[in-house]
Amino acid sequence: MKLSSALLFIFLIFVQYSFSQNRIVKELDSNWKFQKGDFQNANAINFDDSKWETVTVPHDWAIKGPFNKEIDKQTVAIVQNGEEVASEKTGRTGSLPHIGTAWYRNKFTVPTYKKGKKVILLFEGAMSEPQIYVNGKKVGEWAYGYSYFYFDVSDFVTEGENTLAVQLTNKAFASRWYPGAGLYRKVSVIVKNKESVNQWGTFITTPFISDTEAKVNIKTKTSGENTHLVTTIFDAEGNQLETNKTTEQFGHEFEQNIKVENPKLWSPESPYLYTAKTELYVGNELKDEVSTRFGIREIKYEAATGFSLNGKVTKFKGVCLHHDLGPLGAAVNKAALRRQLTILKDMGCNAVRSSHNMPSIEQLELCDEMGFLFLAESFDEWKKPKVENGYHRFFDEYAEKDIVNLVQATRNHPSIVMWSSGNEVPDQWGAEGVKRAKWLQDIFHREDPTRPVTVGMDQVKAVMESGFGALLDVPGLNYRVHLYEEAFEKFPQGFILGSETASTVSSRGIYKFPVVQEKMKQYDDFQSSSYDLEACSWSNVPDEDFVLQDDKPWVIGEFVWTGFDYLGEPTPYDEMWPSRSSYFGISDLAGLPKDRFYLYRSRWNTKDETLHILPHWNWEGREGEVTPVFVYTNYNSAELFVNGKSMGVQKKNNATPQNRYRLMWMDVKYEPGTLKVIAFDENGNPAAEKELKTAEKPYKIVLNPDKKTLKADGKDLSYVEVSVVDKFGNFCPKATNQLKFKVTGNGSFKVACNGDATSLELFHLPTMKLFSGKLVVTVESTTKVGEIQLEVTGKGLKKGKLNLTSVD
Repeated sequence: MKLSSALLFIFLIFVQYSFSQNRIVKELDSNWKFQKGDFQNANAINFDDSKWETVTVPHDWAIKGPFNKEIDKQTVAIVQNGEEVASEKTGRTGSLPHIGTAWYRNKFTVPTYKKGKKVILLFEGAMSEPQIYVNGKKVGEWAYGYSYFYFDVSDFVTEGENTLAVQLTNKAFASRWYPGAGLYRKVSVIVKNKESVNQWGTFITTPFISDTEAKVNIKTKTSGENTHLVTTIFDAEGNQLETNKTTEQFGHEFEQNIKVENPKLWSPESPYLYTAKTELYVGNELKDEVSTRFGIREIKYEAATGFSLNGKVTKFKGVCLHHDLGPLGAAVNKAALRRQLTILKDMGCNAVRSSHNMPSIEQLELCDEMGFLFLAESFDEWKKPKVENGYHRFFDEYAEKDIVNLVQATRNHPSIVMWSSGNEVPDQWGAEGVKRAKWLQDIFHREDPTRPVTVGMDQVKAVMESGFGALLDVPGLNYRVHLYEEAFEKFPQGFILGSETASTVSSRGIYKFPVVQEKMKQYDDFQSSSYDLEACSWSNVPDEDFVLQDDKPWVIGEFVWTGFDYLGEPTPYDEMWPSRSSYFGISDLAGLPKDRFYLYRSRWNTKDETLHILPHWNWEGREGEVTPVFVYTNYNSAELFVNGKSMGVQKKNNATPQNRYRLMWMDVKYEPGTLKVIAFDENGNPAAEKELKTAEKPYKIVLNPDKKTLKADGKDLSYVEVSVVDKFGNFCPKATNQLKFKVTGNGSFKVACNGDATSLELFHLPTMKLFSGKLVVTVESTTKVGEIQLEVTGKGLKKGKLNLTSVD
């Protein structure tokens, strides 16, 4: 099936199961036994795991380090980066000890178990190549570490205690970034009746929407005979709206159409969610109950207008995100994800691309709730390899199964507006690649006829000639801004998506002179300049993409590489050590915004004022030397002052892409004191001002949490920004003091991170150096309510103290 250019309507979120006795979902999160190593007969019932480490799941066995260049050292030419000659690379997968085999074991009881019940084991991500055993017997295996999968273990479990064992194996050279290791997403046991709704068996769409009514179509696949279905729709406040009963099935699938009057539409600005409660009966006996959140919204992709949401043309102001959560590693945590999305929302971001892997369910839930459009990606590799032990080993056997699971598990999320079947796959070359692209796209269409499919393409010349780009629903271009016009002329879709853009590199708070635009620039300290003018050989600075987004209506948006720094891929320093994480992020690995954050915010956040000055103003030894000053603002003009002396008024203009989006005073000479900017409105009146002052020596530690109240669930997190100021309260931007952290009360120290890509300090130890005057300490709740105290100390500094509260 070929989707037309004009598409789509929808919907929806994922199944949140009820706690009725007809269906029980039990998350297996505590009391796991873990041991790294390949242990013979480790799946045996009587194997002694008493000396294994006790962990909670989600869990990443590698994130505690230590960092070691030998772990991922390889001699390779990175084809995606345009390299032709192999060289020694380090840090490509984060230099963390993720390679090897490990075992997890858990003893569990099956709730309300009795013979004839269905018991499902659900895994939302296991890195990688999991083999699953229950009570000493192998129940199945999977290959892809990012895939969701489940097994029916009804014939393997017993009443009373059961033993679950999981073997995981991470091979060397299996990833291009830090993949994490272990049971890094949730594991659950689901108990239900024989007559029940199938796993991921609900599919909700909204094929008709008007101002006064919406048609909600619900397809439900079930097991069992002589059943009927009752579905009730509730609004976001829990009010019952409409109920529908049906006895008609087609191949064990019910189909219902339910009217919702005066529908409230889902959008990033108003992410309204409904709930459909589905009840399966045999006679008058309730056998199963499933609740599914969904949104009512309409999406279209058309040649004339590009992408529209609910009838309004909308451009993707998106970022790409790897799955790691910085110092937490790959282990999913909803509080950490919420913080990421809150930062992105403030920047004006409206979209996320899960690159280059299947997203966590938690991330999708939050995008539904907080209002983010989502591009859900599947693979980084098809049949042709990028890395020695990549997905190409599994493609023939698993690609269809992995796509089916991705779509069925997540298709009810209203945030998802597009699928991606791959990223920069070497299969872009040749006729076989075209056939694979169509085969994969057809699977997506079969499983979900309502959303289009894209591929992130970097071999633009090749896909223009082969027909690869023409067959896709949405042609996605990774970089190659100089080929946009030609691609638009040759591709038939009538629009182009910037599926991956910019790859600008910078280090928070680090500035290099002279200030010039460069590619693959390297410095002795292995940092990149935060003047935001440095990119990679294949990429560009943000302003070049801004021009295309603003001037070409057929460019439907962009997904910037990347929203946050991530572990691994330390370009342009992947041949240097120490360097173990990326420089691409708009925010650093700790989640602290870089200067570039405010450049995007000045363009994307149309509601709030942005006025940001760079660089900092502590340049001892540069007195009298040219030190350019940039201002990122949503105002069109501003005047700069150094110690009260005007440096003149700058206005945005079209002389260069940088002049169009930045205010730049290139000839300012440094003198200590006060740097001040006054921005003007459209009428030339002063509208906002900001100033920086040269700081004296560090004096006091300042703590600023993202929240002061935590939920007492043992999982909630408070991210505390730690900075140092002088005795007058001025921020000290070059401070590198070694700090220590102590948490008491009903919380614990989790991790710390300073955002320095070259730091080899371990995240989980309660001490770390400041980087560019800042770092972030993460405090975790316990399961007890009460007060939590954080104390941060450093030699010669006035300590910082913070009180937090943990509540039910």
